[in-house]
Amino acid sequence: AAPAFAGPVLDKVKANDVVVCGVNTAAPGFSNADSKGNWTGLDVDYCRALAAAVLGDANKVKFVPLNSPQRFSALQAGEVDVLARNTTWNLTRDASLGAVFVGTNYYDGQGFLVPKKLNVKAAKQLNATICVQSGTSSEPSVADYFKSHGMKYKAVLFDPTEATQGAFLSGRCQVYTTDMSDLAGARTKAANPDDYVILPEVISKEPLGPSVRRGDNEWFQIARWVLNAFIEAEEKGITQANADELRKTSDPNVKRLLGSGEDMGKLLGLDKDWSYRIVKQVGNYGESFERNLGPKTPLALPRGINNQWTNGGILYAPPVR
Repeated sequence: AAPAFAGPVLDKVKANDVVVCGVNTAAPGFSNADSKGNWTGLDVDYCRALAAAVLGDANKVKFVPLNSPQRFSALQAGEVDVLARNTTWNLTRDASLGAVFVGTNYYDGQGFLVPKKLNVKAAKQLNATICVQSGTSSEPSVADYFKSHGMKYKAVLFDPTEATQGAFLSGRCQVYTTDMSDLAGARTKAANPDDYVILPEVISKEPLGPSVRRGDNEWFQIARWVLNAFIEAEEKGITQANADELRKTSDPNVKRLLGSGEDMGKLLGLDKDWSYRIVKQVGNYGESFERNLGPKTPLALPRGINNQWTNGGILYAPPVR
């Protein structure tokens, strides 16, 4: 196959020596900055993986926090090179907002967070004031759910994420609705997290993933295959700790991912070690999940359907082959 030609975004990224990544203003587990401005999260790790693949250094990322209404306009305007902001991939966004999604990095669903003192055990018991973040898919999803069940509610809209969470935790709403992973993050910000419970119902499908601006196929391919390599590295058992040793393996599938076999980088306009650097500098998908979202973190989320397809989940990446 012929080598890929560089597109305008790749040229810009290389010229500026930085990947500009749009992230959530505050989404623990996905993108969140500490008091020193250090960003962590699953989406943050994707941005770092992209920088490692393209620029050789996972630290060459500029993080731009964006609220919900800003995110797609910033991408369209070229203010960010990639949008990695725990954003739901749906038809409207994929077809009409000038963005194209590169894949799914977290399979989620919308739910409800309520104070235990409300004594509500199921979503169908709700008849309440509900905090919703404006400009998100949570707005139409909660409206559809209540309408389909003949129930009433009052939505109170806020933006950004911090304002929505703060309004709920201060008692301005009885219920908070958003993606289940976001609810887990919001609960960690309560003075006493045990005072709140996430109801069991999941009322929508929310496949979350990064997107890039439509029209630059070369950059789209790079962004997509960085995500695929990040996921497949876990499937093949490649970690930060064993990446160097596994470069000596005889397994051709592992060798392609680690740059010691067939050169896959030339098809993307990258060098041979692009995917090796992802794992060596950032880790694989499972390592990122465990340090940002897993049972040993404040969010304490199980892998669930975000497990590899080989381990009972639906995480399945096309092969780097």
